[in-house]
Amino acid sequence: MPPSPVRRLRSLLTVLGILLIVLCLPAAAGAEDPARLPGYVTDTAQALDGPQREQVRAAIDSLYDAHRERLWVSYVHDFGGLDPQEWGSRTAAASGFGSRDVLLSVATGDRSYAFTGQLPQSVRESELDALLRDRVEPRLRDGQWAEAAVVTAEGLGQAIAGPATHPIGAGPVLIVAVVAVLAVGGVLLVSRRRRAGRERAVRAAARAVDPTDTAALAALRPDLLDERSREILVDTDDALRTSTDELRLATDEFGGTATAPFAAALESAKKALAQAFSIRQRLDDDIPETPDQRRDLLVELISTCARADRELDAKVSEFDTMRNLLIDAPDRLDALTRALVDLTARLPRSEGTLAQLTRDQPAAALAPIRDNVAMARERIDFAETNIGAGRTAVARPVGQQGAAVAAIRSAESAVTAARTLLDAVDTAATDIEQARAGLPALLAELRHDLDAATALSPHGGPDLTAAITSGRAAVAAAATDGDSNPLGVFHEAVAADAALEHAVAAASDRKLAAEQLRRRLDQAMTTAVTQVRTAADYIGTRRGGIDATPRTRLAEAERALDRARGLAPTDPPQALASAQQATELAARALRTAQTSVREWQARQPVSTSSQTGAVLGGILIDSMLRGGFGGGRGGFGGGPMNPGSWGPGSYGGSDGSRRISRGGRF
Repeated sequence: MPPSPVRRLRSLLTVLGILLIVLCLPAAAGAEDPARLPGYVTDTAQALDGPQREQVRAAIDSLYDAHRERLWVSYVHDFGGLDPQEWGSRTAAASGFGSRDVLLSVATGDRSYAFTGQLPQSVRESELDALLRDRVEPRLRDGQWAEAAVVTAEGLGQAIAGPATHPIGAGPVLIVAVVAVLAVGGVLLVSRRRRAGRERAVRAAARAVDPTDTAALAALRPDLLDERSREILVDTDDALRTSTDELRLATDEFGGTATAPFAAALESAKKALAQAFSIRQRLDDDIPETPDQRRDLLVELISTCARADRELDAKVSEFDTMRNLLIDAPDRLDALTRALVDLTARLPRSEGTLAQLTRDQPAAALAPIRDNVAMARERIDFAETNIGAGRTAVARPVGQQGAAVAAIRSAESAVTAARTLLDAVDTAATDIEQARAGLPALLAELRHDLDAATALSPHGGPDLTAAITSGRAAVAAAATDGDSNPLGVFHEAVAADAALEHAVAAASDRKLAAEQLRRRLDQAMTTAVTQVRTAADYIGTRRGGIDATPRTRLAEAERALDRARGLAPTDPPQALASAQQATELAARALRTAQTSVREWQARQPVSTSSQTGAVLGGILIDSMLRGGFGGGRGGFGGGPMNPGSWGPGSYGGSDGSRRISRGGRF
């Protein structure tokens, strides 16, 4: 009896069901959703055989035994459409991973992998990157699934362990440590001594450099250059002071005509020294210089001092010839003796004057001259001693009288100093009274200058601020010390007023310059705004025939104008430059736009069509700038319309976007 249709239908459905199950089994078995891992080695992709599984498990156990780091390995056919890193992160979270768990996930079918977990503290990211790139990925690429897991375990262990170490006993360690300390100490001591010796040699060589050789000076270290500059500045100043005293004595003896060449050389040297001091002040002020600027200034300072010194040296032989002290040494000694007698006779009178000043004047007013009489007596005694030594030297045979020159010069200097000290005492009363009488008028002038300086504060710099501070301090000192120390207060007020006048003059110039700059900026801003607006109107109403170049120039002009507006309140010079740039760019934009429109119009057929005008005006967009009608766009979004079409413009960009993605493949 043949089977009924119902039975045949059932048999057919059964076969189809079995076939469907068979066809779906590989995919179901291969894909693995993220889930809690049952063990350290999970292989749903059946990538490992028995011995390979044991090899992987042994490597994992060895890593744990040595470093207590847990490596988990999972082989699946694919990651079920998930990103490898996302699949690994979800699996790690489902498996309750801690800070010492890492997971190597391998999709054998998709040929992708992920390494997930927390990197051990002793392993650098660069080490992990090298391990995965150089050892793991090549084995995965060759299908060596077990080997990839084994080298992962071994590589982590090696990275955690770091460089190999060898234990040694405590005794040898101590001996080695002591020897090492002694060796290092010896090396450091020897090295320090050598460095000190080299440093002394370097400094000696620096001092030996010709101060007029600017190239050699520029090659010196900055600290040595600074040290040399300070030394030569002091030496040159001392030389000029000594030369000044010597020239004064020579002028008294030989007259101004005979000493004129030496006076000219001295004056030139003083100007050079003043320039050197000015450079030193610039180096020491609060305004920093760049290293190159500082080096150039130091070289200039040293060479300037050298020039001053050599100008004086060039006259030494001639000067010594003129003032040959040995020729008339006896007469000079006699003249010094007479001067010494006169000074000695002045001492009682000067002592009386000082005593009277002490009774009449406050102690503070006499501070500069309180010790003058005692110091003058010391200078007189010193001069007397040298006069005696000079006479003794002159009495010796010819050729043995050289000591007389030094004795005469020392005596001359001492006599000059004693006379200056006593003169200061004798004129002190007059100086104090003149200061006391002139102080009110000086303070009134100082207050007036302070008011003027305060009004100029917005235009002043550090010099004006410092001058105002000094001026106010002088006024305050006059209020408190004017009666007790009129001379000192007077001198302080004079110096403060001079500095204030100088700073006020500079600030006035800056104010005038700022006002002129503001007027120029206002004019430039007006011109820039007008030019940018003109160019923008022209391009906006004819944009259908204008290409990218004028549009670019206009955009840059608008940006420069915005920058000028932002800088105008705080940085007028930069704002002026930006406004001028905006004007220039806008003018270029207008010129190139006009050229572009003329070229566009020349390509059009003779017509008075309103459509052509609409295209030029940008109301209708077409592809004329790219050749021929068509290629316009309408509606929201970017991208051209079908060739040959045109339409009104609307909101949106000129083109779409492209996206790319990356994954962990091998």
